Formats: sequence, structure tokens, C-alpha cells
Amino acid sequence: MSARFPPLGAIVGDNGTTFRVWATAAERVTVRLFAAGVDERPLARAGGGIFEATFRDVGPGALYKLALDDRELPDPYARFLPSGVHGPAEVAATFASPALPRVALDRLVVYELHVGTFTPEGTYRAASERLGYLRDLGVTAIEIMPLAAFPGSRGWGYDGVAGFAPYAPYGRREDLRAFVAAAHAHRLAVLLDVVYNHFGPVGNYLGAYAREYFDHDAANAWGGAPDFACDAMRAYVVANARMWLDEFGFDGLRLDATHAIVDRSAVHIVAEIAAAAHAASPPRLVVAEDDRNDATLVTELGVDAVWADDFHHQLRVLLAGDRDGYYAAYEPRVDALARTIERGWLYEGQPYPPSGKPRGTRGDALAPERFVYATQNHDQIGNRPFGDRLSASVSVDAFRAATVLLAFLPMTPLLFMGQEWGASTPFLFFTDHDAEQGPLVSKGRREEFRAFAAFRDPAVRATIPDPQALETFARSKLAWDERARDPFRSTLSLTRDVLRLRRTDPVLSARAARGDVRARAEGSVLVVERSHGGASRTLAINFGEHAAFAGAPIFSSYAHYDGRLRAMEAAIFETR
Repeated sequence: MSARFPPLGAIVGDNGTTFRVWATAAERVTVRLFAAGVDERPLARAGGGIFEATFRDVGPGALYKLALDDRELPDPYARFLPSGVHGPAEVAATFASPALPRVALDRLVVYELHVGTFTPEGTYRAASERLGYLRDLGVTAIEIMPLAAFPGSRGWGYDGVAGFAPYAPYGRREDLRAFVAAAHAHRLAVLLDVVYNHFGPVGNYLGAYAREYFDHDAANAWGGAPDFACDAMRAYVVANARMWLDEFGFDGLRLDATHAIVDRSAVHIVAEIAAAAHAASPPRLVVAEDDRNDATLVTELGVDAVWADDFHHQLRVLLAGDRDGYYAAYEPRVDALARTIERGWLYEGQPYPPSGKPRGTRGDALAPERFVYATQNHDQIGNRPFGDRLSASVSVDAFRAATVLLAFLPMTPLLFMGQEWGASTPFLFFTDHDAEQGPLVSKGRREEFRAFAAFRDPAVRATIPDPQALETFARSKLAWDERARDPFRSTLSLTRDVLRLRRTDPVLSARAARGDVRARAEGSVLVVERSHGGASRTLAINFGEHAAFAGAPIFSSYAHYDGRLRAMEAAIFETR
């Protein structure tokens, strides 16, 4: 925590456990310990709204809640909530910081996964059994969707409310730490998706302790908007980031929706998080998800990389023809994709439809690896009405060509779980809210697609899967057995092969400067050139219907190259 705010919650030390609470409106605060009965113990005032006391006979494993003027509440600083966000917290000791290697951004090939649907069991332990597979696939880092405790038995994790408590249904704290350690043993870095732009609408008890935590005048579509002018909220977020890095050994953080973080402080909270991550030993990475195409996140706030969705959107429109929602701002043009690749993103200050307001800053201010590119991720699949993957919307040839393009580029590539074999399973939006919030989520999910051409009819919208239904969650689990049959098997083989080429080829494995990447359209063919040390590689993808280009490639997305670049074929050529 900051110098003005000592650590809050239950802190285990040599002399027992110290309970410390910041409650600005309470007259009395007590700890209620649950064992054979209820043991209630008062905390003493320590000034500034802080109450605290140390109890020698309380240690790890003890269950407790806090009472503010007799109102019993969960601890929002809980380290573990075994019975969910409304239940008692479990006292937990702090983990010692593990020894970690330094991770280089330009070496990352990221694999995003959701713990609950990655395996049939949906646990850290089950995910650990797949680490050898991921290493052999050729990824170098895992990015885990949010783990901060959220309500219910299933969900994406973006409605977290207890930031210090890893979500209990995935396993205990010790299981998470063991998972990260096992990944490191397989030479895999692990990044964690964290949400600091809002708190979920159910189970958020921070405001019951102090209204000052939240900006009650700020509009936030997802839940409570943190007030970063409040020292306690700043301390909460920075301490939370440090906990994931120092105690669990994560190699970096992905900050969700930084464009939705409102902070007018002299030092932006994103800069403070980045500084804390970089001050760790070894320094850790910070990646921002931001829809503004804003280079200052890197150049001024200090994050290491940004998600660059223009690449995904432009490629999706070109391959699948989507035009609803934000896809309306993109045209199915090969030259637009070429410009996106050469510049980093497409919009660099031009008017952005439909608002017409300028969007973006110059992409050439950033090195290529500072752009995180994806042909799929949890958002771009799960926020579709039926959670359908790119592989369900385009031909196998087109999907494989997109895979080769992603691996060829020097930007930091991100794969979403299962895309390496073109998984047939959707990734749907799923939740498990209570009887009050659940129906609102179900209705809101269907209504958000009202403006889409195909969903203007209420009867059609009614076919969108209900996020509250258990079946929606079950359908989102990967079907690992399908990898054994084609076309999944051959797609998996291609993904492994092209990632191996990226890793071993002297040009593709080299860190690229901005001038080392050139892209252009030759009719329906996208041509991308990379150079390093006097050698170069050229990627050509034919988005047209007729054969074009010629030469002897070192890699092709087709099983056999016949001297022509066929429709939806990607080929890599060696040039000097």
C-alpha cells in the first residue's frame, strides 16, 4: 500500500494476525471469527478511519467476517473466499517471492486461456497437465483471463469484486501458485488479465466501508467506477498488482480497458502500476487493452505493449465480410490491411465512423513488438452473438492463411485457446448471477445486438444463448479429442510448423525495427516483407479467387505448393 495507507485486511505476521480496516462511516468495527461458534473481537481506532488489532491466537485457515456497527460484511481485502464473494474470508499467509527469469517482450508468443473452459475440470491443476502441450506448440507465454473473485460458479472474470482473492472454484491459492511455477518449469511465462477500470455490480463491498473508494458521478457501463483521487483506491490497485507479481510469480499484467480508467491525478494510475511492475525483481511486463490507438500509453505512461484491434478488425472484414458494430469502420480492402501492418494500426487520427471524431495517434512511434496482434481473442469471439470463432466463419484455407500471417509479423502474436487447431467449440458469454441480477444480464445480452441487421427481429434475438444457462458455459469448454481428426489435426500441425519457423528462421526470429517491415497490396495479393542482417523474407497472401504470384516458398499454408499462389493461400519466400 502507499505510505499513507498501510496494508488492509488480515495480515499474518510473527505475532499472529493483524486485522486492519478502513471504514470512514463506522463507529465500531469488530472481527467475527467462525470456528465452533462465533467469536467477536473489537478493533481499536487508529486514526484516519482505520481500525486495527492483532490477535496472537489467530492464524492461517481461520474464517472471519467484519462487522461495521453490527452490519456483518465480507472483507473486500480477503486473500481467499472459499464460499464465494458473500461468504467469510479465510486468513492466508503471504507467499514469498519466487526467483524468476526476465521475460523479453519481443520473444512472446501469447496463448490466452480461460481456466474454467480450458479443460473439462476447469481447474488450475487440470490446466497444469496441458503445459507440456503448450510448450511443444511453440507458445512462450500464457495469458490467463481474470482471477479476482467474482459471484457465482462460472463467468469470464471481468466482474470481479474481491481483487486479492483468487477465484475459489478454480482451486486454492496454493494451486494457482503451483500452476505458475509449473509453467515456469516448462519455460512458459504467465501473464494475468486484471481489471482496474471497474468493479462488478454484485458482491462489491468496498463502498460499504467507505464511499470515497468510488466516483459516484462517473458513468461506467460495467459497475462501480474507482476514484483514483482517493489514496485508498490507488493503494488498493497498486498493492493488488504487486501481489500477483510478487506472491504468485506472474511475469506481467494485461490491464483491461484502460480507455475506461478515469484518472486526473498528476501521476496516472496506469503509470503507477507500470512503474511498480518495472521496479519488481526482475522487471515485469504491463500490457494495456485500449481502443484509442494511443501511443502515449507506451511513450508517456510506460506500459510495454498495447492490444491493437485494428489488425483483427481489418482482417476479419476482409475474410468474413462483417460490417455490423465497429466493423462498419473498416473496408474489405487489401491495401487497408497492408497499411495497418506497416503502421501498426489503421486509424492514426483520421475520423472514425460513425462519430466522425478523430481516433488514434501515429503508430510509427512504437516498435513492432509493442503491438499485440490477434486473429482471435476472448472479446472478438465471446462478444459475438453466438460466440463463433473465425474458423466457423471462413474456409479452412482462409483460416490457415490468417495463422501464417499472424506468425510471420514481428508484432507480439496472441492466440486464443483452441485456435491452434481451429476449434469447433464456441466461446460464449456466460455468467452465474443471482435471481435479481441474472435476468438483467440475460436481457441485456440480447438487447445489445438490437442494432445489428440480422437481429432486429426480437424472435431472432431470442435465439442468442442465455448467458445464465449452464449449457452456455458447458458448450464453451474445449473439445480436446477433436484434435485427432482432420481438418483439426492438419491445422494444428500447420500452427506448430509456422511457430517453429518464427522461432528458428534468422529473419523471422530477429527483433524488427520499424523500417524492417514493409507491406503493400498487389491487386488481391497482400505482400509483406521483413528484413534483417542483409536477408529478407516475403509473405504473400492471395485474397482473390485466381492464382497469382510465383516462386519457390520456404513455407506454404497449403499442403503442396504448385508454383502458383492459389486463392486463400499464404506462402513465405526467401529473398536477398
